[in-house]
Amino acid sequence: MSQRVQEGNLSIGKPLHDLITRALPGTGVDAGQFWSALASAHSELSPKNAALLQQREAFQEKIDAWHLERKGQAHDAAAYKTFLQDIGYLLPEGDDFS
Repeated sequence: MSQRVQEGNLSIGKPLHDLITRALPGTGVDAGQFWSALASAHSELSPKNAALLQQREAFQEKIDAWHLERKGQAHDAAAYKTFLQDIGYLLPEGDDFS
């Protein structure tokens, strides 16, 4: 198991901690500010990440089942695309952006 360094409520792998410690000088950001901001971002984004991982798992289960039901059959690209759209995996193309 790799060594860990505790920074506030974060447990960081020592190689990453060492890299950040070497990279911060000259940036105008001190280590305390960096780790505090990272902890804040982690706290804010963790629930969103967990929800996205659950959604990914649900998609994968449906996709796996679709393929298992059609095992040995020729691939029907149009039917597969429709299926992916129906489960919300493929969404309509959005507006142009810049």
